[in-house]
Amino acid sequence: MDIRSAQKLAWENKLAKGFNTTDIPLEFCLLSGEVAEAFDAWRKGRPQVAEELADVAIYLLGLAEMAGADLQEAVEAKLAVNEARVYRRLPNGVPVKDAAVTQPPPSTPQ
Repeated sequence: MDIRSAQKLAWENKLAKGFNTTDIPLEFCLLSGEVAEAFDAWRKGRPQVAEELADVAIYLLGLAEMAGADLQEAVEAKLAVNEARVYRRLPNGVPVKDAAVTQPPPSTPQ
């Protein structure tokens, strides 16, 4: 399943179940709660980590639809930007973007 199809299915489920489809700030809060539940499952070593991450994805897909965002297009574009970025490591090992080195994003077929 591609992201666009998943976004449509998540939206259709929200409509069918009568879930929030208009209050974007609320949806951000609910998404944050799902992320917290996924972290808690991972931290406690519970087997539901994948299920909790799926909840995060479903909330994100619904939020993207509410906001009028084509998440597939945005993810593909962002992956291209990230691929072109150059990082350097700080002495503590943390990678940071190297502003001195810029690479153009790979060309996309028209």
